[in-house]
Amino acid sequence: MAHRNLAGSRILVTGASAGIGLHLAGQLAAAGAHVVALARRELKLRELSEAVLTAGSSGTVDILAGDVTDPETRRRAVQLSVDRFGGLDGLVNNAGIGSFGRFEDADPERLRQIFEVNFFSAVELTRLALPELLKGNRPIVVNVSSILGHRGIPRMHEYCATKFALRGWSESLRIELKPQGVDLLLVSPGTTETEFYDNVVHGRGQVPWPKGRGVSAEKVASATLRAMQRGKREIIPNFAGRMLVWASSRAPAIVDRFMVRYA
Repeated sequence: MAHRNLAGSRILVTGASAGIGLHLAGQLAAAGAHVVALARRELKLRELSEAVLTAGSSGTVDILAGDVTDPETRRRAVQLSVDRFGGLDGLVNNAGIGSFGRFEDADPERLRQIFEVNFFSAVELTRLALPELLKGNRPIVVNVSSILGHRGIPRMHEYCATKFALRGWSESLRIELKPQGVDLLLVSPGTTETEFYDNVVHGRGQVPWPKGRGVSAEKVASATLRAMQRGKREIIPNFAGRMLVWASSRAPAIVDRFMVRYA
């Protein structure tokens, strides 16, 4: 499998102010890429930019503060890469939010809000970026999904639904883009040490299972970067996550019986 040299690549990363997106943007810059980092929190983005400068990375980070669900913000993000670097070689759809709670207590507005961030923003940003990606150098789309796009669990129905949708769309899009020379990498992390639990839109502090320690966001970012370089189709950078997906595919009823304690 051909190796992708990320030095000089022009890559847009969403959700870049924290967690996987933050670390991946920094690691891409260290690998020599020119990164447009998009997120809502401008202060966090400025800290990222300053850290890259201080580290003396061979790449660069340009920042854009805005809401990825806003069409104008998406347009500005793609245009920033074109204006600053002459085009776009990679898009990392990483922005995401979640919530906790039983379906019977939920409202449709919350479901739509989570779909807007986790699914529709990725779809529409990809649609907008595709003309530039098709002109790029070994272009790639990276969609950050979850093991919960392989296996649904109780009290996270909204998040699971968006990640299943993202996975299905990614698998279809991968085949469509392949003849045009565009790779698509699906990243499906398990439990990761991020701010996810602190930033859910509903049910903060209501997690019914032990959170435990997950894989660090830095390690997930490193695994993602290596997968981009190696042209992988999908990675699950978490051993427990891989075991859950494996068990669910072979003995779903047993996994159901285990999960029902958290229903």
